[in-house]
Amino acid sequence: MRQIRQEVKLRDGKVIVRGQIGMRKTVKSADIVLYHKPNMPLAVIEAKANKHEIGKGMQQGLDYACLLEVPFIFASNGDGFIFHDKTNPAQLETEISLEAFPTPAQLWEKYCLYRGFTETQLPLITQDYHDDGDGKTPRYYQLQAINKTIEAASRGQKRMLLVMATGTGKTYTAFQIIWRLWKSRQKKRILFLADRNILVDQTKNNDFQPFGQALTKVTKRTVDPAYEIHLALYQALTGPEEDQKAFKQVDPDFFDLIIIDECHRGSAADDSAWREILEYFSGAMQVGLTATPKETEAVSNIDYFGEPVYTYSLKEGIEDGFLASYKVVRVDINVDLQGWRPTKGQVDKNHELIEDRIYNQKDFDRTLVIDERTQLVAETITAYLKRTDPMAKTIIFCNDINHAERMRRALVNLNPEQVAKNEKYVMKITGDDEIGKAQLDNFINPKKAYPVIATTSELMSTGVDAKTCKLIVLDQNIQSMTKFKQIIGRGTRIDDRYNKLWFTILDFKKATELFADENFDGEPVQVLQRTPEDINTGEGELEEQHDENENTVSENLPSDYDVGNTDPNNDDNSDWGEIESGEIGNDDKEKRFIKFHVSGVTVKKMAERVQYYDSDGKLVTESFKDYTRKTMSSQFSSLDEFVKRWNEADRKKTVIDELEQAGIIWEALIQEVGLDLDPFDMICHVVYDQPALTRKERANKVKKHNYFTQYSETAQTVLNNLLTKYADVGVQEIESMQVLKVQPFTQIGSLSEIIKKGFGGKPQYEQAITELEEILYRSA
Repeated sequence: MRQIRQEVKLRDGKVIVRGQIGMRKTVKSADIVLYHKPNMPLAVIEAKANKHEIGKGMQQGLDYACLLEVPFIFASNGDGFIFHDKTNPAQLETEISLEAFPTPAQLWEKYCLYRGFTETQLPLITQDYHDDGDGKTPRYYQLQAINKTIEAASRGQKRMLLVMATGTGKTYTAFQIIWRLWKSRQKKRILFLADRNILVDQTKNNDFQPFGQALTKVTKRTVDPAYEIHLALYQALTGPEEDQKAFKQVDPDFFDLIIIDECHRGSAADDSAWREILEYFSGAMQVGLTATPKETEAVSNIDYFGEPVYTYSLKEGIEDGFLASYKVVRVDINVDLQGWRPTKGQVDKNHELIEDRIYNQKDFDRTLVIDERTQLVAETITAYLKRTDPMAKTIIFCNDINHAERMRRALVNLNPEQVAKNEKYVMKITGDDEIGKAQLDNFINPKKAYPVIATTSELMSTGVDAKTCKLIVLDQNIQSMTKFKQIIGRGTRIDDRYNKLWFTILDFKKATELFADENFDGEPVQVLQRTPEDINTGEGELEEQHDENENTVSENLPSDYDVGNTDPNNDDNSDWGEIESGEIGNDDKEKRFIKFHVSGVTVKKMAERVQYYDSDGKLVTESFKDYTRKTMSSQFSSLDEFVKRWNEADRKKTVIDELEQAGIIWEALIQEVGLDLDPFDMICHVVYDQPALTRKERANKVKKHNYFTQYSETAQTVLNNLLTKYADVGVQEIESMQVLKVQPFTQIGSLSEIIKKGFGGKPQYEQAITELEEILYRSA
């Protein structure tokens, strides 16, 4: 067991997106982290060169310690240490010698006192997580979530809520929690509950594999007591009839730990038929997992589980570089903005008399279909894919199954070349379509090229791990924050192997206005309030009321809508208490639902606006020039300061890399400005409004003044060729000796011959390059 780890990388580096370019910002690693055990970090050490003051690295160390939540930070320059000790608020920082550095036992003792651990808690708290030997360890936030849950369990807490953004590894985190509780024998029989087959199967085949023969999936409504780890669908454990309640085959104390995946669904409501499973095993420790805790006046995860023991948000995930950043393309359509009204007595394509009123954005593809609008949306999607990447995995969220089918058909007709290559280029993947559902695994598999485009309504809004999805299309009315966050989560996963670092949201229904809601990435707040009478008598409990416009059966939708059924093999988001597809309440049976269908309407795009994820988690409409100006202002106070830094740099590539790490994407700037300038001149021009001087103009100025007469003939030829290279490619090229290995330098001689014969040695060659750069930028 290693107690000392060097160069511990805690973050991956935020992805900056502009245009069609995404680039990771470089992040630093913690120099040294000290551990009691692999799952128990204790201290951070930041070491700086001896030329620096002894405490130079303290602020950096405090930042890493904050992520790891450790109380001990040491900064050193080799002469001694500054010790920041959060367990001693009376004197937070002291200078100590190497000899006075605390031993591992001393740090651990101070840590336990600081955290208030008792002897009875320690066996569980110090139980190792699972190590599969391939180097994979929990990320810092996963370790926090695991440790905080384990610590709560060691204190006897029975209900817990973990809130972690989609794509941050909730299931892996749950596995590690179960592993430690199971291995310590604190919990012997465990149930992992989900409401979709795909969630259970992904869990069984991936993260939970190390459980081996102890693991089983509940099938045929049978709970087999021979196994210790049980994965189950709610639908496989219960049903509307008493003989379907398989969970009652075992005693209420059979399970001593239950993990509830996506707990904002299914068992969230008090009156849910699925809640009875949790209530039956009420003596078990219960942990709810969700990216989007449900907090309404009717439903509350916090009311049941308590305040989250740990929260890791989408914003934190993007800032750390573990989740994909995004840009939003908002498309405004004339009929959406202005509305549409039928003429007097107008009938639709099915000869139904159209109700005379103004139909607006919320009506389209819900109560009124306009063929030309469907066509325009499909054309816009197709055009975007053609100019970016026609093979980018795309999910299109439609209002219902009918809408998804019409969108599929429109896209097929607009992409005949792609469909000719493979007829599965566009697929409708909805709960009613067995052929489409059968392609879901291929869609989410990065190794499978097809399907490329999936049209859907509800089925793919949650629980679909589509790592390489690069385009999310919103043509659905979304008012529910829970649903919106789940849909956005389909694109937030990163997959470096397939160059998936960011994604685009193409929004036709103003759904992305929800990004501006303070609740989008804030802490969950309990809304549901109970009176003492509610709690004591059980009366007055509110029925679950779905969020307004959240596309549920409560809205008298037509029978082709994606609603639940009682088939345990169906992946739809459903509860046993929901109405089956096509059933409407008795009061409405005489009222026939009509979706009007018209064509011949003039539909056109009015505006298209691009917005980017900003550093404060908000969407901003700005050019990359604006972003560059803002970034530079945080790095340099003035043009003089920038020029001074540039001129003092031994190699200009150092400054170029620093600015790149700060988020300046040179390629994006070149595209936006329309000039292929040297990085120095690009900054001077864009940020400080200086005239745009091209590399060729700089190179010609140097050649005109004949600066190279002090050098040998060979050296002069080399330097003139380097100037030509600079004019063509840039300053980074001439700073690398490798340039001497290509034409036209190979005509002069080998790399070693050029350096030795032309300049007298490597130091002299490097000095010549420095002088060349000084001359190039002398006018600066």
